[in-house]
Amino acid sequence: MKKFIFLIVTLWYSLMANTTFAFSPPTDPAFSRQDTLRGSNGRGRSWWDVQHYNLRVSYDTANKSISGSNEIRAKIIAAPTDTLQLDLQEPMVLDSVLLAGKKVDFARENNVYWLKYPFRSLQDSLLQFTAYYHGSPRIARRPPWDGGFIWTKDSLGHPWIAVACQGLGASCWWPCKDYQGDEPDRGMRIEVTDTDASCIVSNGCLNGEDGYWHSTIEDSFILTSSKYTVRNPINTYNATFYIGDYVSWRDTLMGEKGKLDLSFYALRYHEEAARKQFAVVRQMLHCFEYWMGPYPFYEDGYKLVEAPYLGMEHQSAIAYGNQFKMGYLGMDRSGTGVGLLFDFIIIHESGHEWFGNNITAQDIADNWLHEGLTTYTEALFAECAFGKEKAYEYTRGQWKGIQNDRPVIGIYGVNNEGSGDEYDKGSAVIHMVRTIMNDDEKFRQLLRGLNKDFYHKIVTSKEVEDYFSRFAGYNFAPLFNQYLRTTDIPQFDYYIKKKKLFYRFKNVVSNFTLPLSISSEGLTETIYPTSEWQSIRWEGGYGFEISKDFLIRN
Repeated sequence: MKKFIFLIVTLWYSLMANTTFAFSPPTDPAFSRQDTLRGSNGRGRSWWDVQHYNLRVSYDTANKSISGSNEIRAKIIAAPTDTLQLDLQEPMVLDSVLLAGKKVDFARENNVYWLKYPFRSLQDSLLQFTAYYHGSPRIARRPPWDGGFIWTKDSLGHPWIAVACQGLGASCWWPCKDYQGDEPDRGMRIEVTDTDASCIVSNGCLNGEDGYWHSTIEDSFILTSSKYTVRNPINTYNATFYIGDYVSWRDTLMGEKGKLDLSFYALRYHEEAARKQFAVVRQMLHCFEYWMGPYPFYEDGYKLVEAPYLGMEHQSAIAYGNQFKMGYLGMDRSGTGVGLLFDFIIIHESGHEWFGNNITAQDIADNWLHEGLTTYTEALFAECAFGKEKAYEYTRGQWKGIQNDRPVIGIYGVNNEGSGDEYDKGSAVIHMVRTIMNDDEKFRQLLRGLNKDFYHKIVTSKEVEDYFSRFAGYNFAPLFNQYLRTTDIPQFDYYIKKKKLFYRFKNVVSNFTLPLSISSEGLTETIYPTSEWQSIRWEGGYGFEISKDFLIRN
């Protein structure tokens, strides 16, 4: 779940078969230097690879401020430059940086701090430094789409605090390498301290001996401190916390990799409603493991946490704010009725554990890999729960929301996510791949293979596209180019003359075709339209049905 960035953008894209096409005249979206610093692996980033974060944060609820430190351990993977880019967004302030016991000089450039140090003099391939910081982080205007901190209270007046920062970036509240293409390979540690006696929930596993948070009294304040360990790589925007008057309960699930610990957190007065709504998790996880392979984070467990915003795919600590309603806040995005049979947020955000959290796009321009594939997991759950026919009906119903305003894939290197169609149009692409394969078991193995072969990996869209083609033994490149890199929807043209059906596609890229099934008066044929006119002998009527499982116009 993320905000949509509404910029009108077009690009030249390199297609398979070493042919380049211009899909539309280029425009200048006027990206800034800050966009480039944020969205690219530039000279201040490319030579070091994050291995581990040790984040400590203290929250001052009364003043809506935070302070803390982040110990960063990294591997030097190329010749260091004389500066290192550390991201921390305004109005947050970097206080100091210590490396080998000495203070490091730095200079600020808006949302970037340039650390100045003779990095070339480091004797080995390891880099370790600690950044200290403080400030009043940006307050979310409309979380999770327009993100930041949420400082609120529950209906009984208890503090209820959280953060959601996908798109905005983790550097809105802690110093890090805020680049989606670099996750801490060895996970992170998150220590959270609050001045209220509240429950603190974060990613990973709680380290306390009894498995719960601990409170102490210090200087007349009650300090509630929790230490969580994330054992797996994690997107920086997925690192999060929840502070509230929570009640919790636990369960286990015997999954494909053994016992998976499940934890659930809800506001105290919502426990009954939450226990009822969250009961679907066991069924959902079994379904997702069947289709996509083992849950990717057994070591960190699975948590579902009530949040003061709609939802987010925070790794191993899914944010839930769907008000214990079916559908999307009680609505059916598909318009078919199927969407009201399950809780959209639980299913969608949990699906991200496989697509987005396990398999992560290197550049957010390719985030259809997160959102499109995850949107299709909704249909997979519907298929497990209600049957294939309803699942297909549901996924086709979502297509009515496709805007075709700009390409699904955004502009690389400038933190640009492309069109909001990455959700429903991205899902349509996956459904069309499945339809073309016409082999559900092979399609299931494709999804499982993706999560096995790209386990905890950073990928590009091209790598995943090529994987689809290799696995299926079918060239899907024209399909991906058509639907991800253009806004054109194929137009199916036809006419019948002297018992012959003439047909073609308009508005398509080179080599585009689809296996269209057409039916009339008991006669069914499969045709393969291209941009050139073709014909077959046709004994059916002038009106016929065309396969509903392809996104085309006719």
